[in-house]
Amino acid sequence: MKNESSESTKKSESSKSESTKNKSWSPEAEFSEKLTFRDYLLATDQKANKPLPVGRLVLPLAVQAAIIFAVPFLSMYTTLTGREVILQTVPVNSRNVLQGNSLELDYNISRISTLRRLSGWQELLRRNRGRDGELLEGTNLYVILQEQPFFSQGVPRAWRPVRVTTNPPRSLPSNQAALKGVYQDGYVQYGVENYNVQDEERQQLNRDVTQAVRQTRDGQSRSIVVKVKVDPQGNAVPVSLWVRDRNYQF
Repeated sequence: MKNESSESTKKSESSKSESTKNKSWSPEAEFSEKLTFRDYLLATDQKANKPLPVGRLVLPLAVQAAIIFAVPFLSMYTTLTGREVILQTVPVNSRNVLQGNSLELDYNISRISTLRRLSGWQELLRRNRGRDGELLEGTNLYVILQEQPFFSQGVPRAWRPVRVTTNPPRSLPSNQAALKGVYQDGYVQYGVENYNVQDEERQQLNRDVTQAVRQTRDGQSRSIVVKVKVDPQGNAVPVSLWVRDRNYQF
């Protein structure tokens, strides 16, 4: 009787062992069967302390460095390869021109009222018309400027806008240049609207700007013009400006 009971017990244990071998374990059950929680903590700690591959450290730093150095490099490229162009400012409130160390200027070609009179405006508007019928926000454009004859010393004459286009012109006469801008908040921005003013020049510049604005309102020709360098891609960097026959270098 004991032998039969013993054999029955062995068969039961054997069947359990066999079923255990044939049973497919879930990942959680497999993990709990093979590893303890302490083993899991040790493995996690080792993984956290494992040094990162060099590539994962160098690549982000290289991208950040490229972004930091790209701006001055592009400005240097424009300064070296660009040609001089004179831009015409528009009368502004002298109180708004100088804000601390920052000089803010507005140009005639920044105004839509100026650009809509140029050749190519209707085509530009047709391609980039918003739902309100006006120019679509963020539209890129190129303004073609033409050099004006200048025969005397003093303040140079501003270049005259003659045409506007969506695409950069492939070829232009020697007396023309294309300036790239983007339409934002009702104006076209060319990247030459803000300048840093040196402390020693701020007071003199403020007096000259105030006097120039007052004389312009009285009908006298005392406008402020800005010299920029424009590269073949249409990007511009400021060089200097004239206020009341006085030239300020940037």
